[in-house]
Amino acid sequence: MILHVLLLSVAVHSKGLMFQPLDCADIYNNGSKTSGVYRMYPAGPNSPRYVYCDMDTDGGKWTVFQRRMDGTVNFYRGWDQYKNGFGHAAGEYWLGLDTIYLLTLKKNYELRVDMEDFDGQKAYAFYSSFAISPKVTDPELDGYKLQVTGFKDGGAGDSLTYHSGMKFSTFDRDQEINCAVNAVGGYWYNECYFSNPNGLYTWGLNSQIGVNWRGWKTFYSVKAISMKIRPVNL
Repeated sequence: MILHVLLLSVAVHSKGLMFQPLDCADIYNNGSKTSGVYRMYPAGPNSPRYVYCDMDTDGGKWTVFQRRMDGTVNFYRGWDQYKNGFGHAAGEYWLGLDTIYLLTLKKNYELRVDMEDFDGQKAYAFYSSFAISPKVTDPELDGYKLQVTGFKDGGAGDSLTYHSGMKFSTFDRDQEINCAVNAVGGYWYNECYFSNPNGLYTWGLNSQIGVNWRGWKTFYSVKAISMKIRPVNL
């Protein structure tokens, strides 16, 4: 399926007020139902963030915080870049740990991880609850700890529950046993991983440093993977 990638401004006047959506669900519910790049405001009116909104998959409203598709963006980055975000929302990018934390601080979210191999086969994993350092006032000090529960299989298997409770690690802030260096990525590693979506893009090779979701294709490095969240009980 080809998604339309559009740069769509949603900081528009609605009934005389400036509409400043928190996430893609707010954007969808305001009438913008085309997948593409939008502005959202999880940190307030003076700090817009560009994000890719998936408005098609399973009813839409998905805020995409991680996306790999062609290997054009280097994901072997340091702590500050994973904290603040990098890449471009129209292509490969990481939204930023601070922004993801702010989203999950303000709403309860579910998570979907979509992936595709180089033969066009697709699968996904679904989790009914996703949060970053819940009930914590200083998420960076807490390590942006992952909390995920409620797995439901979409053919990909569960390769994330194993990482729940772990702190985020990068090569310059190791919260683990050098997993960020050994797996060539930044992630919630756990001696080291069952999934490595931010690993090295290796074009389908079987590699322990690749973009892997082991519950689906072990160490095969997938063509595309995206991690996206949506508020529950909409």
